[in-house]
Amino acid sequence: MAASGHPSGILRREPAPDGNTDRLWLAGGAVLAVGAIAAYSRTLSVPFLFDDNAAVVDNLTIRHWNTAFWPPTDTTASGRPVLNLSLAFNYAISGTAVWSYHVLNLLIHVLAGLTLFGVVRRTLAPRTGEASFIAFSAALLWTLHPLQTESVTYIVQRAESLMGLFYLLTLYCFIRGAGVEGCRQRNWFFLSVAACLLGVATKEVMVTGPLIVLLYDRTFVSGSWRNALRRHRWVHLGLAATWLPLAGLVASTGWDRHGTAGFGCGGSPGAYWLTQFEAGARYLWLSVWPHPLVFEYGTFRVASLEQAAPYALLAAMLTTAVLVALWRRPALGFPGACFFVILAPTSIVPGRVQMIVEHRMYLPLAAVTTFAAIGIHATAKRHTWALLVLLALGLGCVTAQRNEDYRSGLAIWGDTIARRPNSALAHANLGVALSKVSGRLDDAIAQYKEALRLNPDFPEAHYDLANAWAGMPGRLNEAIAEYEEALRLRPDYAEAHENLAFALEGVPGRLDDAIVQYKEALRLEPELAEAHNDLGLALEQIPGRLNDAIAEYEEALRLNPGLTQARSNLGNALARMPGRLNDAIAQYEEVLRLKPDHVWAHYNLGLALARTPGRLEDAITQYREALRLDPNLADAHTNLGVALSQIPGRLSEAVVEYQETLRLNPDSAEARYDLGVAFSAMPGRLNDAIVQYREALRLRPGFASAWHNLGACWFQLGNLPEAIAAFREELRLSPDDPGARQSLAAALKQSEKR
Repeated sequence: MAASGHPSGILRREPAPDGNTDRLWLAGGAVLAVGAIAAYSRTLSVPFLFDDNAAVVDNLTIRHWNTAFWPPTDTTASGRPVLNLSLAFNYAISGTAVWSYHVLNLLIHVLAGLTLFGVVRRTLAPRTGEASFIAFSAALLWTLHPLQTESVTYIVQRAESLMGLFYLLTLYCFIRGAGVEGCRQRNWFFLSVAACLLGVATKEVMVTGPLIVLLYDRTFVSGSWRNALRRHRWVHLGLAATWLPLAGLVASTGWDRHGTAGFGCGGSPGAYWLTQFEAGARYLWLSVWPHPLVFEYGTFRVASLEQAAPYALLAAMLTTAVLVALWRRPALGFPGACFFVILAPTSIVPGRVQMIVEHRMYLPLAAVTTFAAIGIHATAKRHTWALLVLLALGLGCVTAQRNEDYRSGLAIWGDTIARRPNSALAHANLGVALSKVSGRLDDAIAQYKEALRLNPDFPEAHYDLANAWAGMPGRLNEAIAEYEEALRLRPDYAEAHENLAFALEGVPGRLDDAIVQYKEALRLEPELAEAHNDLGLALEQIPGRLNDAIAEYEEALRLNPGLTQARSNLGNALARMPGRLNDAIAQYEEVLRLKPDHVWAHYNLGLALARTPGRLEDAITQYREALRLDPNLADAHTNLGVALSQIPGRLSEAVVEYQETLRLNPDSAEARYDLGVAFSAMPGRLNDAIVQYREALRLRPGFASAWHNLGACWFQLGNLPEAIAAFREELRLSPDDPGARQSLAAALKQSEKR
């Protein structure tokens, strides 16, 4: 099949540099970049949304460079190491602060727009003197189009935009190589293959890249399939070779992206294909008139072939037109072929969750804007610039307005429900967003229930509803029932096993059941650091299982060294073991290095230091720091008082701390007792001590030590009947205590002398 119009239409040599062209390129690139920045300027604070949480916030692999090349399973980054590396780059810069992720997303988009500018300009340059203007128009409309917001503003959909950049670079480098010879050609072709390799490690849609390059070669460079394969066979073989690592990456996700996409994902391929006729028509319509845009269309099925028929007819007509154009006018057919070929992987490979997704149009939209740019140039004549400016301003304004919908989870899911009121997924995720707002838990539950009304077999909605019930007093049994329903629908739901275990811990007598659930969660997902930590807490409650608990805490920290909760729990467990106090102190100090404002780490470190010879002043420092962070921590006041009372001359400070404890907790018999002990040791304060001991005994009549100290105070004051009565009560409570017998005997003997 030969392309018409050659050899004159075949690109053979890279044109010589032109100063005016270079200036136009720089000016056009600057305008394109400034326009993109203006349209997306208010997105730098857009929070993590939906799949961002699994791919970024909970993704432990991006926190260390040595694990970043191995993405976790069951996230958008699965089987996409370059995407995961880019997220690790952002994590190294800003942790979980969103600004750097958005800056990089915008930079990728601008670079992709500039690359599209270069591809179109170099393709049209041999054919028209207006190549730079048409290329600039196509790239500007593509960059500012509102349909791109999902790929730019939604952080994790960098998968699409970054793959799109590599896709365009693959084509651009091939074009540059085809226009030169010798070493320069080899260098450009090498870069083309390298860009393709990076693309396949970013997203699977890159599989079509080698095909589009071959089609471009046949259409614009070599003039026929035979010439293309003869002249550039090595670069085409190199590009095709990238399918091998791609196959390995797809295999690493189980060939079905862990049950979400693929011929083994559980859905009917035929039913999915019927949805794609509507998807294609909607994509085209949104390219021309970008309203309404929908963040998440949810899962749906086409009821019958008749329902899909109008869309199928449109697809057949467009496909026929593209095939005819490829035969008769290949240059005109090339953009149409790009549109269909780039969409082909997601249209052919069935998905279980997503049928229509706007970010899939990131690259195919270039075909539409290129046609639009050519059409503007051909029809608008002297009004071309005015029309371009109006279109660019309009698209940019709509993009900026659409970005406002991303400002929060409440906003984006509320907008989604307004567009797709029957989307169970949207209702469930609006519920998740509401659950994070103080006082909106009842509203969240209403959304979860609506999601389950629309789709009773929605395990994630059952799980979210269970989480809501678990957070409400007295609703634990309902939470357990919802977790169990989620697991009935999806037995491999590791997070549901984990949270069910946590709920079971709150039910008397079900600790063993909780441990079984924790272990099942870890069987399914061995790298759930939080589950190891929670299992450790459960094991710690069983006599003789402290070593097992410590092993779980240590495993949690191996998986996530920054999990301060596990490190603090490990410190507490070590502090209970003979000879491990220094190890416990080391754990608390590491917690405070990671999180200096960790109140309980300061408090627990104070407890450990107080037990260490010669470190009482250090313990006092830690108690005071805990109280600086939380002045209402009654136990810290109590233990600070105990520490101060052991230092000569600081009893009055101890009294202040005990009194502060009683202000916070006036019904604490122990604090009354401690204050009584302090008063007993101070000259002239025995009566104050008696008051405190009596109050402690009012609160806790069986407090043997308080009876003893009360008796001792009366004995010192010479009130022997009261002393004898107190010692007799102590002996009644502790009949085997020799000290109680001796005190009573001494008081009786003194009484007899009188």
